[in-house]
Amino acid sequence: METTSLSRAAEAEFAPRTTYLNTSTCGLLPRRTVAAVRTLAEAIAEGVTDGSGDFERVEAARTGFARLARVATDRVAVGSSVSVHVGLIAASLEPGAEVVAPEGEFSSVVGPLAARGDLRMRYVPLDRLADAVGPGTALVAFSSVQSANGRIADLKAVRAAAAAHGARTLLDATQSAGWLPLDAGEYDYTVTGGFKFLLCPRGASFLTVTEEAQRALPPVSVGMSAAVDPWSSTYGPVERLSPTARRYDEPPVFLSYHGAEQSLALLDEVGVDAVHAHATGLAARLRAELAGLGHEAVPGESAIVAVPGLGGRAPELARAGVVVSDRAGSLRAAFHLYNTPADVDRVLDVLSG
Repeated sequence: METTSLSRAAEAEFAPRTTYLNTSTCGLLPRRTVAAVRTLAEAIAEGVTDGSGDFERVEAARTGFARLARVATDRVAVGSSVSVHVGLIAASLEPGAEVVAPEGEFSSVVGPLAARGDLRMRYVPLDRLADAVGPGTALVAFSSVQSANGRIADLKAVRAAAAAHGARTLLDATQSAGWLPLDAGEYDYTVTGGFKFLLCPRGASFLTVTEEAQRALPPVSVGMSAAVDPWSSTYGPVERLSPTARRYDEPPVFLSYHGAEQSLALLDEVGVDAVHAHATGLAARLRAELAGLGHEAVPGESAIVAVPGLGGRAPELARAGVVVSDRAGSLRAAFHLYNTPADVDRVLDVLSG
């Protein structure tokens, strides 16, 4: 999709009342997503729906994410949060297994692993992650893009190191899926929260598992959603689990998934490559202009811009109608398809004032 088409899609689906540069915290909901959630909520309120939602909408969202992640639908499980997905993976590890992760990694990625108490957690600087993987490493757990500063991991190097030593890889794509192309099949596991760059309502999340990794990942949260035939598995223990990654499904948050179907369809229409070019272009301009003002941002080609030492100005920007965030002392601005060059100008106007 050309940039002009991207702009038309942004204009049709979004109408922020602020200069919104906080997608790393929460993405804006497209109009079509809001309409889908409202329709279901009203139907439930009026008693004109058979149940709390439609499993077909969940399957459509699963398919939409699979398309974006470039994997077969059978490899995608749905849930409600990244930490729950990671908890499932943590439960599959042997006591004493070594897990390597970046320093300062987001808590949802390392928290469930560390909480076990019997795993050997080893934290290293992000740029040394690949070098830290060794013959005793069972799992490398890391985000493709760091939440605090937008740094992009050396994905190819980490994959190569893990393959060389027989370690599994767990990639969190929450801060990247939607603007950075993702090939989930290159990792044993990926986890993605939908409420940021995927523009979904909070309560939709996705787990991908390779076919090989599925053989070593036992299902834990087994309910009717994990069955071959959910509607014949409503009472008593589930006798036949789905042979696909659906056996790892959590019971779906229907309101979120009715919306997620629409958000993922929008991203498919626009195209992640187009979003990548648009968002990283705006981010690059902001970095360059900030340098001219004497503010050095974290270098890189991310759609997320972090400026160390400038986080304290986030309240000032908020008062001027510019929504950013303060993370680890850095001012963090994140760009998506709904942002424009005028948004960059507005940030610079406030910071230079």
